Amino acid sequence: MSCTKNHIDTILVVDDNEQNLELIQAYLEDLDCRTLAATDGEEAIDIVKEQMPDLILLDVMMPKMSGYEVCKRLKAKPETTDIPVIMVTALSELGDIERAVECGTDDFLSKPVNKLELLTRVKTMLKLKSVTDKLQKTLAYLEALQIQAPQ
Repeated sequence: MSCTKNHIDTILVVDDNEQNLELIQAYLEDLDCRTLAATDGEEAIDIVKEQMPDLILLDVMMPKMSGYEVCKRLKAKPETTDIPVIMVTALSELGDIERAVECGTDDFLSKPVNKLELLTRVKTMLKLKSVTDKLQKTLAYLEALQIQAPQ
């Protein structure tokens, strides 16, 4: 079963800890999705430019560039602003959560990651992304019709 109809979703998993990366990817094998992996924020940004994933699972604390900074940069660009980001973090302080929200994250998962919670949130975000994409296509189509219609 595919995550969403007629399209194999791509999920980018970003974590500097190899074991966390492998664990999350193993959990995601239950979904018919393609996974990509990045071990730091800079690599994640490069992959997003090339692959345009449907969802990003993003660790917060990483070398070179934090998850906060990655999220902030992605949400600031029109071409990547609609990619859902789920921050995966061991941080649980209110200030950390507020900072993530300010950077534009769409959801959170706490470490250690629970498989059922991960899969449920991933499915929900992918459905939301699919609906958002369809809406944008429909609006673009309607706009094109309006332009063509005689006044």
